[in-house]
Amino acid sequence: MPTPFRAISAQIDLPVMEKSILDFWRDQEIFHESTRARAGAQPWTFYEGPPTANGAPGTHHIEARVFKDIFPRYQTMKGRYVERKAGWDCHGLPVEIAVEKELGFSGKGDIEEFGIAKFNEKCRESVTRHVGAFTAMTERMGFWVDFDEAYWTMAPEYVESVWWSLKEIWKKGLLVQDHRVAPYCPRCGTGLSDHELAQGYETVIDPSVYVRFPITSGELADLGASLLVWTTTPWTLVSNTAIAVHPDVDYVVVESTVEDTKEVLIVAEPLLSVVAGEQRVIKVIKGADLERTKYKRPFDYIEIPDSHFVVLATYVTTEDGTGLVHQSPAFGADDLQVCRAYGLPVVNPIAPDGKFLADVAVVGGIFFKEADKVLVKELKSSGVLYKHLPYEHPYPHCWRCHTALLYYAQPSWYIRTTMIKDALIRENEKTDWHPETIKTGRYGDWLNNNIDWALSRNRYWGTPLPIWRCENKHEICVDSLKELSGLAGKELSNLDPHRPFVDDITFACADCNSTMVRVPEVIDCWYDSGAMPFAQWGYPHKEGSVEKFKAAYPADFICEAIDQTRGWFYTLMTIGTLVFNESSYKSVLCLGHILDKDGRKMSKHLGNVLEPISLMDQHGADAVRWYMLASGSPWSARRVGHEAISDVVRKTLLTYWNTISFHALYAEASDFELSQSPKVADRPLMDRWILSELNSLIQRVDKAYEGFDSQSAGRDLARFIDDLSNWYVRRSRRRFWDGDVSALATLHESLTILSQLLAPMVPFISEHAWQVLVRVADPKAAKSVHLTDFPVATADLINPELNKQVAMTRRVVELGRSARAESAIKIRQPLQRALISAQGWADLPEDMKAQISDELNVLELEDIAHADGDLVDISVKANFKSLGARYGKAVQEVAALINVAAATDLVRELRKDGTAKLASFDITLEDLVITEVPKSGWMVASNDGESVALDLALSPALISAGNLREVVRLIQERRKSDGFEISDRIKVRWNSTAEMTQTIIDGTSHICDEVLATEMVRDESLDIGGGDIGVVVAISKA
Repeated sequence: MPTPFRAISAQIDLPVMEKSILDFWRDQEIFHESTRARAGAQPWTFYEGPPTANGAPGTHHIEARVFKDIFPRYQTMKGRYVERKAGWDCHGLPVEIAVEKELGFSGKGDIEEFGIAKFNEKCRESVTRHVGAFTAMTERMGFWVDFDEAYWTMAPEYVESVWWSLKEIWKKGLLVQDHRVAPYCPRCGTGLSDHELAQGYETVIDPSVYVRFPITSGELADLGASLLVWTTTPWTLVSNTAIAVHPDVDYVVVESTVEDTKEVLIVAEPLLSVVAGEQRVIKVIKGADLERTKYKRPFDYIEIPDSHFVVLATYVTTEDGTGLVHQSPAFGADDLQVCRAYGLPVVNPIAPDGKFLADVAVVGGIFFKEADKVLVKELKSSGVLYKHLPYEHPYPHCWRCHTALLYYAQPSWYIRTTMIKDALIRENEKTDWHPETIKTGRYGDWLNNNIDWALSRNRYWGTPLPIWRCENKHEICVDSLKELSGLAGKELSNLDPHRPFVDDITFACADCNSTMVRVPEVIDCWYDSGAMPFAQWGYPHKEGSVEKFKAAYPADFICEAIDQTRGWFYTLMTIGTLVFNESSYKSVLCLGHILDKDGRKMSKHLGNVLEPISLMDQHGADAVRWYMLASGSPWSARRVGHEAISDVVRKTLLTYWNTISFHALYAEASDFELSQSPKVADRPLMDRWILSELNSLIQRVDKAYEGFDSQSAGRDLARFIDDLSNWYVRRSRRRFWDGDVSALATLHESLTILSQLLAPMVPFISEHAWQVLVRVADPKAAKSVHLTDFPVATADLINPELNKQVAMTRRVVELGRSARAESAIKIRQPLQRALISAQGWADLPEDMKAQISDELNVLELEDIAHADGDLVDISVKANFKSLGARYGKAVQEVAALINVAAATDLVRELRKDGTAKLASFDITLEDLVITEVPKSGWMVASNDGESVALDLALSPALISAGNLREVVRLIQERRKSDGFEISDRIKVRWNSTAEMTQTIIDGTSHICDEVLATEMVRDESLDIGGGDIGVVVAISKA
């Protein structure tokens, strides 16, 4: 029976191969079959964080999708049912701003003139515009997710589910309207939540001013004293209402003299240094004693009655400034709280567009941030400006339009998340964070400093807040169109639950019979995405949604970029805890950001953006995936560039593929069949070693995937590919040449399982290997590698001691090669002997020593322990890092003992026994810095306590043997260049210089065996020319 194996080219075009695999998956419905095959099994839930498809996808979208794909693939192979539902985020400010730009609008007035219905329809079109591009990118990169059943946050059933959750929160008294100071974007005309605020800080330089506020009451007025106040927002001084001091802080009344000019100022004692000139302290006053002291404000542009006196506030600090804080309650949450306690008025001179009201003197009609320069000039001209300095600091900007925000007092709807702070902290403690530091660091701090969620937005394209009110402030929260139909007394099940259509629905108040009208706000779009665990099913209204939700909540795994700690990660946990008293997820993986090859953020402005499809079409999706998954920890920033990705292809993926090609070539040449595979126990040591490493690899990769650690999985897989190709295959080449069924069976088993282990990370090339290598050899193999079960290790095949011995063998070989390279003697030139120093050398099996001898082309191997001083001059110094950790203050005493010890004897003892004693101190090799200088005629290489010394003396016999190897190399290269098959027999004609002739004659039999020659005849007519070894050959098929 002919072998099922067929030769496979070592050349592979990854992008072309991947497109054929995409066709195969599509035609055979492999993705859907992989989930159908697990139906009824234990579910493992993954939530897809929905992208907004109103912009083209970028490389950062690949990163997130790679990590979202690998672990569901793995869990599916582990036998779990993993439903992967795609989703699209549709609402919100980003969409509105993009549409405004398209329409040439400059604000809300333009939208309302255009018409809310028409504007929202444009928004609806916008969010579907790039769905095709996102879908194409997602499919191209092999991210398996179900687009056919995707959820849309703008879908009526989704909106109704969000309404239901809001009513649940409202019924608990946690959804309330309040008049508070909150971040506000004057360009967009709406407030922002605290988690949105965190995404928009930009570094700016603002004017930092110290301003005199002359006191007008009491004995301090008689002294002509002024309160000295520091602020970085001069524009707020227009609405100054009070000055706050800390009741328990000591304040000094200080006379300052600068160039014969005296003035009296009041500052906190710890901050007295801000006062310039010669100082004389007149008195010290507790902050509490300054309460209600009156002063003159710097600007009287607006009327603020019954105000302008000192108030007490415990939030005032003495870390910077002057210890006196100016109060403008319309623009500061702390200011508002303090001023309310004193019954002070809240006066706001700034319009919703961020400009001062037109009737305000001096700054009327000027944008608030631009008013700073004007006001500083006014302060200077009026004589109240004490000091003016530029101040660089992070200032909040709108996360989408980048306009400077202002803290603005206005009515808004809040979810009282502060009331569930303990529950959120409890859920966070239960969450498995990767990296773990996020739990108590970035995210834990966020929860500990939690403030109520500013939910409402004075905008248009969003989920309408489902609260109806009458003029008497009675209100009701509606959970569905069905409930709204009942209240309105008409069928509304087909109503579009967006503005302006829901705004038109009114009904009679059940308490007072007045008309109930919907409040005008929509909600924060982050609430939409945070509601997806239940809203994606239309829960609880849609038939079957309750069962689907219960089976998929909470998620076993979510994954997004690290900035989502204050975005989606927060809203998911918060809504889940508010509505179900349980977080929406169990484990979360935070991803680092994508940078260009130079470490810069990718942006169109810098021209360093890498377009996803072209990146994958150039390198292959698997190459990009492997780089993202294995090149560093998931939460570290990644530098993505063509060179780095090409390096991945060369070092790992092509090595894997070349090994597959090698196996297929020799399996076909040897007529190998799997039925010929011998039992593992009957196979040689090298086979048992690689199978030991393989089964150990299964355990390590399984553990890494289970712990969301793609970096460790990638590192272990790459190391095994190197072991398999660059040690097992290379050391077994003669066996493959001879058609050894044990070697062929071992390599086939290794590549089969390796392909399964690689499948979650690089699904294309592993699938291709499965189709062209595994399925052709085994008709019973699964149709796809992705339909197989994850491999299970055979513990009996794992031999840790054998693994250690081979690892040491490879290290010794690497040291020997290093010494060879340093000596400039080619590896084909045999050497007489090498001396080895490595712990465990004496116990190394003879055939492994023979491998070292063969690899280094050395005839004899001996232990270096008995000859150190004969080969090298050795000197030692103390390794203070190692010794200090063990001996602390005694380290200098140990170092002195090392300095006077006989270096050669000490090193010999340590290399033999592992430890030595100096006085009462135990010493190891790690405790020494060893310097070895080879003596003439020897070359030594050392690393981590292991050494190889090569005897460089060359006898005539050694030189002749080296020349013989050169001849073999020359003929093998000629065979390859002339296109001979590996099994072809050849005839050789040769000619050489006189120096090489006898070597070839004496070695003819050996040469023929090595190159599969049936005859080897000298032909003196062949022109020797300028050959590098003085030999020329001509070959023909025998």
